[in-house]
Amino acid sequence: MSILLKLLALLIGACLFCHASDMVSGSQGGKIPIFPVPRPANHASLILSNVSISNSHNFAYLALTSIGGQNLFVLLDTGSSDLWVVSSGCKQDDCQGVPAYSPSSSLSLTQSHFQLDYLLGSVKGEVGTETVTLGPFEITPQVFALANETTGLGLTGTGNSGILGLSFPLEAAIPETSGRPLLDNLLSPFNDPERYFAFKLGRDQSSSSFTVGQIDTDFANSTSDFTFTSVIPAYASTYDYWKLPIQRITINGTNFELSKTGVDGSHVPIAVLDTGTTLILGPTSDVDRFWQSVGGAVKHDDLWQVRCDRAIIVGFVLGDSDSAKEYVLNPSDVSWEEGGRRGDYCLGGIQGNDEVSSGDWLLGDSFLRNVYTIHHAATSNQPPKIGLLGMTDPVSALAQYRLERGEDPTPSVAVIATPNSQHSGLNAAAVCGISGASGFVFGFVVSVALLFRRWARS
Repeated sequence: MSILLKLLALLIGACLFCHASDMVSGSQGGKIPIFPVPRPANHASLILSNVSISNSHNFAYLALTSIGGQNLFVLLDTGSSDLWVVSSGCKQDDCQGVPAYSPSSSLSLTQSHFQLDYLLGSVKGEVGTETVTLGPFEITPQVFALANETTGLGLTGTGNSGILGLSFPLEAAIPETSGRPLLDNLLSPFNDPERYFAFKLGRDQSSSSFTVGQIDTDFANSTSDFTFTSVIPAYASTYDYWKLPIQRITINGTNFELSKTGVDGSHVPIAVLDTGTTLILGPTSDVDRFWQSVGGAVKHDDLWQVRCDRAIIVGFVLGDSDSAKEYVLNPSDVSWEEGGRRGDYCLGGIQGNDEVSSGDWLLGDSFLRNVYTIHHAATSNQPPKIGLLGMTDPVSALAQYRLERGEDPTPSVAVIATPNSQHSGLNAAAVCGISGASGFVFGFVVSVALLFRRWARS
């Protein structure tokens, strides 16, 4: 895999970067190519849902960057804030076999050190500044981390050399005194209306998009097509993740009310949008009640499985109470066949987790494949905001699902009312334990465990 990526980088590098210097101080938007790389299906530890953008065909999506004139692929992650790449000084087996950054004459090292501890892995190194190019954009100087040690991340599986975080500076592991995160620098030249980036996650190799300062007209005509909601701050006017209110869920058009938020200071449940998470995670009590209401589902070793032919339309009602809008899921994102089959059962696309401290629900790719999303940074007179545009037609999606999976024999089940008790359930330690016990996991548990890496960071 890494050899192919090296060849690809050499072939397309000149094309992508030859005019990059023209954009150093410009404010014109641009499209950044995303390259889908199939994940190894036979190696659970390589299913890095914590750092990748994956579609239903189990791809990891990489962007080609140039750091000090060296072309390297990185995974894009809206749930973290740092740019780091493997350096030539990394000698662990985990980082061998992927292209590494070799210190150049333009590298300037700082006195800072870098460390991220994931639940099932870690990365350590030093901090420096370099010229970084991403698509048509060049930033000089840009702070980044040189990873001299990586453990348990399985980078060779997808061939990426590091991660590009696209969240807020509060979550950065690189000290603020060393420099601003790449996203801040990337958006700084833009006028207020264009200070955003946008993602459309596709279901195949040709229907994904990543743009900065402009929308992709293949998927929307203008930003007025989107419904915008202000990002919920971590406190005061300080922001950590791209999060917004979740009002309720719908099951075949029937309201499914949620339990009270577990986030201190919030009066409404909070959803975090994260391109680095594969599935949808929510409070265990709500998720259990959800699958009981859906019917045709069983819980096995704390993971929900649902009949592969169970055909339902699930909607998430997101936004402030006076402007909330429903965004429906394709049924294939609810009954997740790509997670593996156990007889007639597939992995549920919605699973329980009570360890997300910054929000109640974590909306990963199973949700994000169904929307076009704008992440708009704060401006001189407005807080950061999230724009959503629904992309799934429930009628055609349901018809296609039944054509592929067959008719659904499961009888209708009444939606179960909201419990009065607060949610409690699966914790990070339990998730790790499941991996050795479940025959159904199909490598998913490692993926789920890695989802906790940001919330368990030391």
